[in-house]
Amino acid sequence: MKMSKMFVQTLREFPSDAEVVSHKMLVRAGYIRKLTMGVYNYLPLMWRVIRKVENIIREEMDRAGAQELLMPFVQPKELWEESGRWGAYGAELMRLKDRHNREMCLGPTHEEIITSIARDVLKSYKQLPVNLYQIQSKFRDERRPRFGLLRGREFIMKDAYSFGTSQEELDKEYKNMWNAYTRIFKRCGLETKAVQSDSGAIGGSVSHEFMVITDTDAGENDVFYCDDCNYAANSNHATSKLPFAKISGDWTEAKIVDTPNTHSIEELCEFLKIPATVIVKSLVYIVDKNPVIAIIRADKAVEETKLMNAVGGTDIRIATAEEIEDIMVKNGFDAERGFIGPNGLTEYNGTPIQFVADETVKDMKNFVIGINKKDMHLVGGNWGKDVELPQNIADIRLAEAGELCPNCGKPLKVTRGIEVGNIFQLGTKYSKPMNAVYLDANGKTQPYIMGCYGIGVTRTAAAAVEAHYDEHGIKWPLSIAPYHVVVIPVSTKDELQMKVANDIYNTLVKHGVEAVLDDRDERAGVKFKDADLIGFPYRITVGKTITEGLVEFKVRETEELSNIKPEEAAEIVVTAVTNMK
Repeated sequence: MKMSKMFVQTLREFPSDAEVVSHKMLVRAGYIRKLTMGVYNYLPLMWRVIRKVENIIREEMDRAGAQELLMPFVQPKELWEESGRWGAYGAELMRLKDRHNREMCLGPTHEEIITSIARDVLKSYKQLPVNLYQIQSKFRDERRPRFGLLRGREFIMKDAYSFGTSQEELDKEYKNMWNAYTRIFKRCGLETKAVQSDSGAIGGSVSHEFMVITDTDAGENDVFYCDDCNYAANSNHATSKLPFAKISGDWTEAKIVDTPNTHSIEELCEFLKIPATVIVKSLVYIVDKNPVIAIIRADKAVEETKLMNAVGGTDIRIATAEEIEDIMVKNGFDAERGFIGPNGLTEYNGTPIQFVADETVKDMKNFVIGINKKDMHLVGGNWGKDVELPQNIADIRLAEAGELCPNCGKPLKVTRGIEVGNIFQLGTKYSKPMNAVYLDANGKTQPYIMGCYGIGVTRTAAAAVEAHYDEHGIKWPLSIAPYHVVVIPVSTKDELQMKVANDIYNTLVKHGVEAVLDDRDERAGVKFKDADLIGFPYRITVGKTITEGLVEFKVRETEELSNIKPEEAAEIVVTAVTNMK
């Protein structure tokens, strides 16, 4: 490819609306252009990268025994009603109607569609197990799309689905996909960590996310891990053992005390001269439009996904001050945030108020808790005697660095991670409600035991930028770079430089190397800056040293420079590309 013919426009400045490295670099280097909120055009350079990621995925999925198909992007409401997700999925599901007034949706995922295919085809245990996958666009109407390709509304995804007859078959395929994912991400130049995670809207009992560990702002999740064992988990799934703490107050009897202007835990601790570990705090959330009160030890924070799962919800947010006031008034109280407690709160607008207690509070004694009266708290309270302990007791606590690993008891560490893949054990979540069954060896109908396995193709490409860049631009791994090498003649008016540059370029192309010849009549500095920004893994510069029979050879990842013979430079690139294949 000649640079003068390439459809690319690099920018001098980073886009003002970009927050993370990959978004900034991909726009400035001419890879993507925003169409509308959370939706991007993939320009030629980006499409080459995406196709390479897809090809790596295809090779490894095929190697693992999966078979590729393609399912429709638009899906009928009826199948989603069969699974029970039409009303449960939430606002991220883009719903629409066709000209016949039939309700449809844009596919955010394809569990319903693949299950309907399987039940029509896989009739006997003799046809199982099987794994089917596709690579296709998805659409999720994210409330706040951000970070460019890392959290867009439209994106490209590989989703695979396995069907088997037993948990043993599912476990085997789960491990098979785990190994395939490890190979895929390694070939894409990414070091990943498989972490336990919440299954979210996909469902299932067991799931893991493959995270690219990063220290950039693009890391959307905290990942807790232990250096002494293999424990690793997303913050929405991480558990921990707590170090010893004082969880029993010194009061000998329960009494109500005045605690004026103690709206925060810190203010209450200072006023009563006590540690936060003997205080029970009550936090009001709105889950699917209904109030839920989370009760937790005051020195700990609520993990909202855990709380939402504890009540079977699909959407969660903290209640506003106005909503809290309304809840209090309708239950006969005048309390505000900081003085809330579970006693006396029963319903709101005809719906019972749900309470969830974190495991941290069940063993607390003689504690401090709000009583729904402004400037007052109960001190020396105990469960059962002074306050009813909710029946719903669950782990709704956000783990913290330094707490103890649930497996080995050593301190946990935390880092940031970018999710690029996930695997789920679905079991019969979809096969049972959709009546997707096969005949077993005894002639009885049984539901498929299913698994689901996703890779964000565009997220993987963006994550590679987050992992490989410097202040000058992208440093693409050779395996997914849009082109392997750029050949730059310093002066297009110098006949010798142009001849040698063309000879090198032609040699590289002849040997299957994806090369670019920067034949533009531009200053050398402009060409060098564009080469670094775009991220060609290798750069061969033909300049004045060609009169000595030498060219400058640069490795973008390491910034290593050397003056070598033209044929040596070409041989290095050809060898690297050949070995990669």
